[in-house]
Amino acid sequence: MKTRRNSEKGAIKGSIVAIVVLVILVIGFGAFSVWAYLQYMDQKKDVDGKIDVATAEAVKKNSEEMQAKFEAAEKEPKRQFAGPSDYGSLTFDYPKTWSAYQATDISKGGGVTYEAYLNPVLVPPITQTSKFALRITIEQKTYDQSVAQYDPYVKRGDLKSSAYSDGKRTGVKLVGNFTKDIYGTAILLKMRDRTLTIRTDGDVFTEDYEALLKTVKFNE
Repeated sequence: MKTRRNSEKGAIKGSIVAIVVLVILVIGFGAFSVWAYLQYMDQKKDVDGKIDVATAEAVKKNSEEMQAKFEAAEKEPKRQFAGPSDYGSLTFDYPKTWSAYQATDISKGGGVTYEAYLNPVLVPPITQTSKFALRITIEQKTYDQSVAQYDPYVKRGDLKSSAYSDGKRTGVKLVGNFTKDIYGTAILLKMRDRTLTIRTDGDVFTEDYEALLKTVKFNE
């Protein structure tokens, strides 16, 4: 009898152990499944987020490229600027989206400095702090005198001076702070007994400025 009871007890214990092990396995598998699902969702969110970012960047890049192409197309065909014949008959090509304003009344004579300003759409009021896409001055000074007036700025480090050449003419290139409010780039060229200065404020119009310089012509 004892042997039978012991056998039954052993079988029951074995069944309980098996059930407990099975329950532990089920719980463990369930926990693993939940953990695996959470990991999957985290990775999916990460991948989805990267896809969204990549898509947004691609859309932005495409939009910027389209805008740049549109703006470039809007500038064509170029217009030609024509300065007065008494001041060397200066000409150059500039974007048709720019406006030009000749600020000097040369009819008064007296060897005044000729000034002209160009800017996209509208030329702002001419003040000491106004910034322009392009400034043109033709001074009744020799080239050496005009260059010398910038020497103090170069010595102070406000401006950097270097040689300039367009393949036909040589001159001086100045880059830096022309005033405390205005940073820009200027090219000074000898125009017989006068000096031509072509300047752009800031670096927004650098590409247009460099293209424009290649079309500059005047009586030498």
